[in-house]
Amino acid sequence: MTVYLPIAELSVNIFIILGMGAAVGFLSGMFGVGGGFLITPLLIFYNIPPVVAVATGANQVVASSISGAITHFRRGTLDIKLGTVLLVGGLAGATVGISIFSWLRRLGQLDLFISLLYVLLLSTVGALMLNESVRALRRTARNVAPLAKRPGQHIWVHRLPFKMRFKKSKIYLSAIPVLALGFAIGVLTSIMGVGGGFIMVPAMIYLLRIPTNVVVGTSLFQIIFVTAYTTMVQAATNYSVDIVLATILMVAGVIGAQYGVRVGQRLRGEQLRALLGLLVLAVGIRLAIALVVRPDDLFSVSVGGFAN
Repeated sequence: MTVYLPIAELSVNIFIILGMGAAVGFLSGMFGVGGGFLITPLLIFYNIPPVVAVATGANQVVASSISGAITHFRRGTLDIKLGTVLLVGGLAGATVGISIFSWLRRLGQLDLFISLLYVLLLSTVGALMLNESVRALRRTARNVAPLAKRPGQHIWVHRLPFKMRFKKSKIYLSAIPVLALGFAIGVLTSIMGVGGGFIMVPAMIYLLRIPTNVVVGTSLFQIIFVTAYTTMVQAATNYSVDIVLATILMVAGVIGAQYGVRVGQRLRGEQLRALLGLLVLAVGIRLAIALVVRPDDLFSVSVGGFAN
């Protein structure tokens, strides 16, 4: 059964798109990330134009993030004040990123830039996460306790000015690195169609030293508004949001996320990080291979939306 995507200008198998959405929703629920870093490459692999894949993929991120953020708010593991500061930086970054997106599209280099950026980020983040989680698993297997941080131990981030007190997170931290992190994630959201959770969560834990129990919920809170803003501006500026594709992905993603949460609750933290690291690294490697392997068709001609 096929369905026509008006903005992408091609027909696709609806069951394949439903499967993609459900699979990414499942993984999002299991790992606690938005899933944009997975759905956008998958859509590109399925020959959806990168311009449409980036702008439309953000819709599913919004849907899954809302569900997750509500759950964390009810559990008291969402820092609204911290999330708001991240959001301010994120909206500014998204505005800048959309301008870069439009500029690259006019130059005709957008597809290559998106692919290269995905390969660089996913390969780096995946390798780092996999390395850290494997070390944690080895320590657990040997019954070795992780090295405890000394009381009062600070890094350069904690010496910056303009400090704010975030009561829910129980930290006293400068607003500068929080705004900078939000800005960077906003740029990535608008250019790559990702929520940015796969970068934001490790950065909040290891760089800003924010307690793990509030990191995921606070990250999802920021992702909701930045991706929603990005989607609306992309639709108005670049006309690249395919509502038919977005609806199918969101419906399947919400259903898949419910089952992913149940599976994720049965795994330990280091096991989840190892699996996520492997997944991120695998997607990065797959994109890298696609960039260097000789395609079957060296040239394609598009007439009236049909490629020959």
